[in-house]
Amino acid sequence: MKLSEIKNILPTLDNVEFQLENGTFVPEHFHVTEVGTITKSFIDCGGTIRNEKVVNFQLWNANDYEHRLKPGKLLNIIRLSEEKLGIEDHEIEVEYQNVTIGKYDLEFNGKTFVLKNKTTACLAQEACGIPTEKKKLNFSDLSIKSNTSCTPESGCC
Repeated sequence: MKLSEIKNILPTLDNVEFQLENGTFVPEHFHVTEVGTITKSFIDCGGTIRNEKVVNFQLWNANDYEHRLKPGKLLNIIRLSEEKLGIEDHEIEVEYQNVTIGKYDLEFNGKTFVLKNKTTACLAQEACGIPTEKKKLNFSDLSIKSNTSCTPESGCC
């Protein structure tokens, strides 16, 4: 989800709720402790230099049980970060501490924001010699064409 998308969604909500992909909700007394831009410059294993930018939200589970972040307040934090930091419309990455600090992609299911698990990948598979994954087929799904198939009595085998 891009920053512009969350800005369009927030005014339509009564509450801001975040949920992990496994269904567990972030406690409703969370704080958004940071909004910023993270820039990553790196070289992949194939030697290609790459640059990535994401908008970062950091969620913190505070001991302030009376605190509830309302959509308007989060929208104001986002607007202030755009104004003061020059944040652009990039994909949002959410940091949230479960067992350790995790980084998540963000989606919206119509009611809550869902923290989607991120995965790693090789960005230069062709340079590493990693073969492309072959399509797996079930024999039962293959159709037999009568004019091209070989039968035991046909002498073609």
